[in-house]
Amino acid sequence: MSLAELICPAGTPAALRTAVDAGADAVYCGFQDATNARNFPGLNFTPQELEDSVAYAHARGARVLLALNTYPPAGKVALWRQAADTGARIGVDAFIVADMGVADYIARSHPGIRLHLSVQAAASSPEAIRYYCQHFGVRRVVLPRILTIPEIREIRKEIPCEIETFIFGNHGLMVEGRCSLTNYLTGQSTNMDGVCSPASDVEYVRRDDGSMASRLAGFTIDCFGPEEKAGYPTICKGRYVAPHRPEGYYAFEEPISLNLARMLPDLIEAGVHAFKIEGRQRSRSYVRTVVSAFRKAVDEIRAGRRADLDGLVALTEGQKQTQGAFATKKWR
Repeated sequence: MSLAELICPAGTPAALRTAVDAGADAVYCGFQDATNARNFPGLNFTPQELEDSVAYAHARGARVLLALNTYPPAGKVALWRQAADTGARIGVDAFIVADMGVADYIARSHPGIRLHLSVQAAASSPEAIRYYCQHFGVRRVVLPRILTIPEIREIRKEIPCEIETFIFGNHGLMVEGRCSLTNYLTGQSTNMDGVCSPASDVEYVRRDDGSMASRLAGFTIDCFGPEEKAGYPTICKGRYVAPHRPEGYYAFEEPISLNLARMLPDLIEAGVHAFKIEGRQRSRSYVRTVVSAFRKAVDEIRAGRRADLDGLVALTEGQKQTQGAFATKKWR
């Protein structure tokens, strides 16, 4: 495959069609169950919806990647195997996996379908990536967002598979694939149930002064002024009061967005095969706008022309954006 493939999110069949029509080279999606890490009400695909969507994408030259990127609890692997069998029957182009048992099952049962290693596997060293390639035939690794461009360049020299990196959307600094904060409060795991801050545990409370409190499982995660837009309550992006910070502060990480628009040429030069846009929970309008803009920019760069990267920067949602670790020049 050529460099700079554009991988786009599809939380619903309508979003998938929108992404394909906007120029996605491939879309990634999941079933309506715990096998994928965005297991929220109203999102994801039934088997019939996925079958119809694969036909739609293939007819327009786009590929479909099925996310089976959570970890089966002990003794409950049947759901993941069934999802893999269904995806294979439907004709998906690749599986995105994190768990070694799931990877092994697919490699043995459906060897003709590509395996991509999810960021949930947190494989950030050449040794770890080579292990997955050698034992399960992994063809692509989605690198964690903690790596610098010099590190990506060096890793590319030492591994026998393609590289995919996130370029736009949510930015998490927790060790990817290893978050257990939501399980602490709700009893549901991001890694095994596919849900962070399940909607059934979320509530918003309007106070007498007009402010809004967002709560998760009965605990206040953040407070917003009368004119502020209330964010979704996730523990890692909440503001907390402590004796040394009575005004409240972001104890884990601030809610910022990743935007690597200005670094696209550097990532291509470093050997990145695919650019991934985050956002399976986003609207069709968001998908259309972001995918169209990145499609145009990537095509311009691949043709050796100057792209409107300033326009892409303006797409970032929220007040803050970052280039994260990618912008670090020094090898750590």
